[in-house]
Amino acid sequence: MSSGSAAQGAAGQLLRNRFFQTVMLSNVLLQIGIWVRNFAILMFVTDKTGSDPVAISLISFVEFAPIFIFSFIGGTFADRWRPKRTMIWCDLLSSVSVFVVLLTLIFEAWEAVYFATLVSAILSQFSQPSAMKLFKQHIPENQLQTAMAIFQTLVAILMVGGPALGVTAYHHLGINWSIAVMGIAFLLSALVLVRIPADRLAEKGEAVKRRISQDLKDGFRYVMRSQVLRTLCGTFALAGLAIGIVQTLGLFIVTDRLGKPKEFLQFMLMVNGVAMLLGGVSVMALAKRLTPQKMLALGMLVNTICMISIGFSTNVTLTLILQFINGLFFPVIQVAISTMMLQWSEESYVGRVNGVLSPMFSGMMVTTIATSGLLLKVMPLVTIYSIAGLLMLVGGLLLIPIFKHKAPEHERSGTPAAAGVMTH
Repeated sequence: MSSGSAAQGAAGQLLRNRFFQTVMLSNVLLQIGIWVRNFAILMFVTDKTGSDPVAISLISFVEFAPIFIFSFIGGTFADRWRPKRTMIWCDLLSSVSVFVVLLTLIFEAWEAVYFATLVSAILSQFSQPSAMKLFKQHIPENQLQTAMAIFQTLVAILMVGGPALGVTAYHHLGINWSIAVMGIAFLLSALVLVRIPADRLAEKGEAVKRRISQDLKDGFRYVMRSQVLRTLCGTFALAGLAIGIVQTLGLFIVTDRLGKPKEFLQFMLMVNGVAMLLGGVSVMALAKRLTPQKMLALGMLVNTICMISIGFSTNVTLTLILQFINGLFFPVIQVAISTMMLQWSEESYVGRVNGVLSPMFSGMMVTTIATSGLLLKVMPLVTIYSIAGLLMLVGGLLLIPIFKHKAPEHERSGTPAAAGVMTH
C-alpha cells in the first residue's frame, strides 16, 4: 500500500470513530467562541484606547501569562485527575466566568474584557494536557501524526472564517453579544464532551498518595533526562520570544507598514487560514517522508524567512503571499511538536511533560508580549521583526543534533493500541 493510501485509510478510520468525532465537534465550538472573543475584544480595546499599543499588547499578555504560571501545575493535576471530567468542568467554569464578565460589561466596566480571556486561559492549562493524555491512551502510535494533522486542518478551516466572524459579531452585535456567544460556545462544548466514554476506573485511585511537589520534581527530571525533550525546551524558549512579538504587533504591520485600516487584519489571517488548511492536508504525506524533528526545523526555517520579510514589506500583495507561505508551514510545526511530545513521553508523564515544555514557550512569549508595545515606541517595526526572525532561526538550528534520534517504545498502560477507543 502506498504512503498516500495508508494516510487516507488512517484518516478515514479516525473520522468514523464516534469518540474522535465528539472531540472534533467540541473543538469546533471552542474555536468559534475563541475567535469571536479574540477579534471582538481586539476591536473593542482598539476603539476604546485609540489604538494604544500597550493596551493592545495587554490582550495577548492576559491570554498567555496563565500558560506560563499554570501550565506545569495543570499538567501535574492532569496526570492525577480523570481527563474527561477535567475537560468538562473546565469548559463549564469558562462559560460561567464569561457570563460574569458580561454582567460587569452591562454596568460599563469595560476593562473586564481582559478577565474573560484570563479565566479561560487559566482553565485551558488543566484541560489541554488532559486531552493530550487521552490521545496517548487510545490512539495508536502510527496514527498520532494523522490525528494531529486532522486537528490542524480543522483549526485552519476555522481560521479562515473565524476572524471575519469575530469582526462581524463586534460590528453588528456589539461587545456584549460577542461575549455572550463565547459563553454559549463553551457551554455547548461541555455538553458535547458528555458523549465521551467514561474515564478508566483504574485512574480513580492513581497518584493519591504521591505529593504534588514530588510529581513536579519527577516531571522536570523526566524531561531533563531526555536529550530530545531538553532540546525542545530550548527551541520552545526561542520560538516563544519570536512569536510573542508577532502575536502582538501584527495589527501594526497592517496599519503602519501597509497603510490599511485595522479591520484588514482579518483578511491577512484568513489568507493564513487558507494556507493552513492546504498545509494540514499535505502534512500527512510529508510526515511519511520526514521525522518530526526535521519537520519542525523545516517549518521554523520557513517561519524565519517569512517573519523578516513581512517586517520589511510595504506591499500588500507581497505581505499576503508571505502570510500564505507562513500559514502553509504552520501545520508542519504544530504536528511535529505534538508528535514529538507524545512519542518521547510515557503515558503517565504526558501531562507533566506538557507542563514543563509549555512554560518554556509561553514564558518567553509573555516576556516579549509584555514588552513589545514598549519596544515599538523606541524601535522600528522592521528591526523588531528581524530580531524575531533570527530568534526563530537559532531555535531551528538547535534541532540539528537530534535529527537521527528515533522515538522510544513505551508501554500504553494496558490500553489496547489497535482496538481501543481513539480520543483527543
